Parts: sequence; structure tokens; C-alpha cells
Amino acid sequence: MSASDPATSIPAHAAASPAQALKPRQLVMMGLGSAIGAGLFLGSGVGVQAAGPAVLLSYLIAGALVIVVMHALGEMAAAKPASGAFSVYAEDAMGATAGATVGWLWWLQVVVVVAAEAVGAAGLLATLWPQVSVPGLTLVFMALFTAINLLGVRNFGEFEFWFAILKVIAILAFIAVGVALLLGWLPDVPSPRGSNFTAHGGFAPNGMMGVGAALLVVVFAFGGTEIVAIAAAETADPARSLARAIRTVAWRILVFYLGSIAVIVAVVPWTSPALASPFAAVLQIARIPGAATAITLVAVIALLSALNANLYGASRMIWSLARRGEAPAVLGRSDRRLVPVAAVVASVSFGFAAAALELLFPQRVLPTLLNIVGATCLLVWTIALVSQLILRRRADRAGIALPYRMRAFPLPTLGALGILGLIFALLIAAPETRTQFLSMAALTLGIAALSAWARRLRTAPAH
Repeated sequence: MSASDPATSIPAHAAASPAQALKPRQLVMMGLGSAIGAGLFLGSGVGVQAAGPAVLLSYLIAGALVIVVMHALGEMAAAKPASGAFSVYAEDAMGATAGATVGWLWWLQVVVVVAAEAVGAAGLLATLWPQVSVPGLTLVFMALFTAINLLGVRNFGEFEFWFAILKVIAILAFIAVGVALLLGWLPDVPSPRGSNFTAHGGFAPNGMMGVGAALLVVVFAFGGTEIVAIAAAETADPARSLARAIRTVAWRILVFYLGSIAVIVAVVPWTSPALASPFAAVLQIARIPGAATAITLVAVIALLSALNANLYGASRMIWSLARRGEAPAVLGRSDRRLVPVAAVVASVSFGFAAAALELLFPQRVLPTLLNIVGATCLLVWTIALVSQLILRRRADRAGIALPYRMRAFPLPTLGALGILGLIFALLIAAPETRTQFLSMAALTLGIAALSAWARRLRTAPAH
């Protein structure tokens, strides 16, 4: 797994990064912020309604999965920092087609999500101020964050740092209000104590099927944490910075997610229609003035933070693909400040096009695209874990000392692969998600076939 090991390494220029200007504190907050998005602030109510209070088990399972994935990625990224991250490691472990496939798959997912986040943030602000033009604001957001990414990784890191700080403060304040409410410390606000854990059918009103259904919803909320492995390549002393980021982020994700969800299920009955906006529901019960406005603004910040991070990640992934000959060479160039300008523009262009089509044909373009790429994060995690399994065993056989090692290997990796297998089985079994799984499978096979065909064309002898 070492960059100096000929069995696992790729050319130095392919593994290089555009710059190393991110600070360790920015990497830590990026890892934390990438896991705290609109999926928590707006989408967590769907999981609660599926499983009742037992949704806490779904979050525990999904959280444990993400922690293992982060440790696996951290082990590989510390040994070999690369902007292509899991794409590079898949190439090292399973060959060029596997690396190119996971890279392109993740890039397509992220650029679609960038468009969805811009449209979503504009739409949320329009609910507060109806006079706002959603199309105009969407274009403003896309242009603004394109400019931030073109200014260089240091500016991107600082913006993302403060975005994450705002989200963390919002969650801590929310948990504090919830605890005060449950302990009866808020004047004139009756506390439900623990009654919502036993009422309306008990802790698990829909049984383990409900926990499984919620798991399908919950696991997608953690998507984005893999960006830390990409950003590590642009951080000074990546091995030490990444180890610190993973240790810090892993337990905080569980605290913030489980703390927030525990407050929600304790305060709001799982049968309540108010769970369409769960954070606002708790704050309204607590009689906090301006609750709906406050949580909407926090959700907008979460979406814009994710847009910023995803645009960064997409540009680095396609830059890495180009450096390895898996994308047009022009996308592998950088300017004098080591910013991959062409890669940023290519990534945001798809987002601009998708956002424009969605605004012209509301609720038709983005839902279709998101349905196709929706499950790709699970496949990326699966390939990352398989890559780590192969590369770690290869490194151990060769006696290579790794700067960061997953403890108790291979049990965590195998356990996480088992959880992912269960999730894929649930995706196939549920009629409403089966199409999403089949679309992802078809897209993956198509990319793999095109990648292999393009490589044969490049390596074919000239006549």
C-alpha cells in the first residue's frame, strides 16, 4: 500500500495532488461537516416514521458502517495520499477498469447532487421569501461556489470550515434545547419525559422490517464522508492530519446524529405529521420563536456546504482520472496556483445543465437523475472496503509499515461488507427501491464496459 511499493503503486504524477494548502483543522471540520447535511436536518423524519423510536438502531448500524469506511479510507489515504482516493486504491487493488469505473461513477453521482443542492437551497429560501427567484438564486449559488473553488483550496477549506462550525453550533443548540425540554426546565412547556418511547406501539412498532426500511433512508444521510480521503491529498502531513480527523470525526458523528435523533423521537410522537420537518417540530413544541425560519436557514447552509464540498470533490476526482489517462487530458491540467481549473469547470458545467433542465421541467429531471445515481455511494463504499481488504493483506505479506492501521483488521471490514450486503438485499427486496438498484447496476456495467473499450483503443498498436 505504500507509494514506493511497485506492486501497489501507480506513476507518481497520477497520485500527486494539485496543492497541499488545507490545514488539519479544516480537514477535521470538513469530515464532520460532510456528514451533517440536509439528510439530517430535513430527511431524518422519514426514518423516524418508518421505524418509530427504533430508528436509533438504524442510525447506530449506519454510523458504525460509516466509521469503518472512514478508517479503511484513512488507512489507504495515509499510506498513499491521492486526489483520486478510492478510485486510485481500487485501481491498485483490482485493476484500471475497477479504478476508472468507481471514479466516474462517483463523479456522476456528485455532479448530479451539486445541481440538486443548488436547486434545493434556492427552493428553501423561496419558502421564506416568496419574492425570491428560484432560477436566479440557483444560478447565483452555482456561480458563487464555482468562484470559491477556482480561488484555490485554501479558500475552499476556510469556507467549508466555517460552514461546518455553523452546523455544529446549530446541532449542539438543538440538543441543549431538547434536553432542557425533556428535563422540564423550560417554563410553561410540559415534558413528555420518556413516554414517546413506549406509546403508539412501543419502541419498535414496525419490528425489524421497520428498522430495515429506516436503514435504507438513514444510510444515505451519511454520504459525503468519503470526501475526507480526497481532501487528505491536499493537506500538509496527510498521515497525521488524517488520523486525527478520523478519530475526531468518528465519535462526533455518532454523538451529533444519535443525540439529535434521540431528542426528536423523545419529544415528537413517531406518528406525528410534523416529522416532515423534525427539527422545526421539536423547536415548536419547545415554543422557541422563529423555529421554522431558523431551521430552514440551517438547512440552506447545510445544502450550500455540501454543494461546496461536492464540487471540490468532483473536480479532484476527474482531475485524477485525467492524470491516469481515464479522462480527457485537458482535465488534468492546473494553473500556476495549482488549481485544476478545467476540472472545476467541467464538474460545474454538468451541474449548471442539470439545474437548468430541472428549472425548465420541475420535478422531472433531477428526480430521475438522482434515482439513477442514488445508491452509488453504497457501491463506492463497498469497493473501498474490498480495496482495503486486498491492499492491507498485500502490505502485511510484504512487511510494509503503514502510517495508519485499522485496528482488529479484518473483522471491521468484513462486518461492514456484511452490512452493505444486507442493505443491497433490502434495496432489491423493496419494490420502491428495486428500480434504483437496477439503474445503478446498469450504469456501473456501462461505465466499466466503456472504460475497458477506451483503454483498448488507447493501447492498440498503430497501423
